Amino acid sequence: MSRRRSVIAARNLAQRVERDQLQSGKTADSFQNFLFNMGVGTANPTSSSTYGFNPITRNHTLLEWVHRGSWLGGVAVDLVADDMTRAGIDFTSTMKPEDGEELHASADRLAVWPSINDAIKWSRLYGGCIAAPLIDGQDMATPLYPDRLRKGQFKGLIVLDRWMVEPSLNNLVTELGPSLGLPKFYKVSISAPAIPNMTIHHSRVLRLEGIRLPYWQRVAENMWGESVIERLYDRMIAFDSATTGAAQLVYRAHLRTIKVESLREAIAESGLGNTFAVSGIFRYFEMMRRFQSIEGMSLIDSRDEFEVSQATAFSGLADALNQFGQQLAGALQIPLTRLFGQSPGGLNSSGDSDLRTYYDGIMQRQKSDLGVFLLQLYKMIAISEGIPIPKDFRITFNSLWQMTPEQKAAVASTRTNAVLEAGATVLKPSGVLRELRQIGRDTGTFTNITDKDIKEAEDLPAPDAMAETQELNPKVPGGGGFQGSGGAIPRPAPKLPGMEGGATGGVPKLKAVGE
Repeated sequence: MSRRRSVIAARNLAQRVERDQLQSGKTADSFQNFLFNMGVGTANPTSSSTYGFNPITRNHTLLEWVHRGSWLGGVAVDLVADDMTRAGIDFTSTMKPEDGEELHASADRLAVWPSINDAIKWSRLYGGCIAAPLIDGQDMATPLYPDRLRKGQFKGLIVLDRWMVEPSLNNLVTELGPSLGLPKFYKVSISAPAIPNMTIHHSRVLRLEGIRLPYWQRVAENMWGESVIERLYDRMIAFDSATTGAAQLVYRAHLRTIKVESLREAIAESGLGNTFAVSGIFRYFEMMRRFQSIEGMSLIDSRDEFEVSQATAFSGLADALNQFGQQLAGALQIPLTRLFGQSPGGLNSSGDSDLRTYYDGIMQRQKSDLGVFLLQLYKMIAISEGIPIPKDFRITFNSLWQMTPEQKAAVASTRTNAVLEAGATVLKPSGVLRELRQIGRDTGTFTNITDKDIKEAEDLPAPDAMAETQELNPKVPGGGGFQGSGGAIPRPAPKLPGMEGGATGGVPKLKAVGE
């Protein structure tokens, strides 16, 4: 009977809560059971849980201690930056190969990629950073016009983190575009290592933020973002506490205890100036420690008691540490194989899918954060070095996923067959050579095909024209086929510059690297 009254009371309470919520305009969308105190909003510990505000992004000294003193904090900041700048870029245009190599060499000489690497690192550590081109003879407070550069003016990049510059919070960008609403100028603080008190126009900087925040939070952070350390600070504390505790357990894995008669009295007398008793006890145990081994023995008084407590297994520690590590990997969006350098686990697990997903995320960050700035930057380097820039000049980020020699050979074979089939029907010989050289960028094959070979192939007719010529003049090499007893025999493929005719069937023998 009492249980029935409890159920009726709980039902009445739920109805009153629902009625009050409807009258106040509030709704409860979560599961609740007031009788058993289940669900958010009932009398249970979960209902008392909430999230606090721990803005350690503003404490740059603490962030620096984390980066310097914790290997995990260092990896969380540095790893993504290193991966974003590790493979570099390539040019997709009609630029001459020698001009492209010279442009890459100029970027290396001016330390462009190390500077961008630093900018990404400090943006992740502090929540914001800028990198500005150093152009000799130009006022950095004026807008940047890359076409106005002269030879030898570009001198590299300067990297300034959020604590070295003061954004103009009262003077924002009003022009329509991606920079709308951002600070228009950045004044270098007097404590900066270079160009103090100088003002930099927003069009001249690569602006990077660690974690992008909502508008009002950005205002609270002086229009900057959030450090990547802030989100996983509590998880780092948990992981380091677990690992440190596990390490300290090793010291307690083998404990030896001896009960000494009248030890308390001896220690008490030593406090009164009589140190002979305590020193004698120390000598006693020092002798025992020295001779106690696998072949030695311990000598104790007949009235003393000796106990050994030994722990050889710490069950559950490995699973706990693994769970903490997985939480950190999830918070950073970095696979365990990359974050901790551990081998993949599980049946038939190779870790390839995790790395591919991670590399895809790195590629997306490269395009969104660096793409526009790097395109403009390499154009400025080319102008400063006197390297001609074609109109179709574009850049692409090289893939972090490296193929094995076997995979490269398989890709080269498949793509080469496809190109040769197209060359026998629709592609001109010069187009075939261009496609083959394009394959070489990914696989390392056909790298000996030169612009001269392609130019010479321009004069060769297309496959259809060669077939028509063969019908009129059977002596033309590489012409159409002829009818035999077994049906139509296909014509041999045309001989192209940089290729040698095969031994049978007219199948071309491609020139390999180094031949």
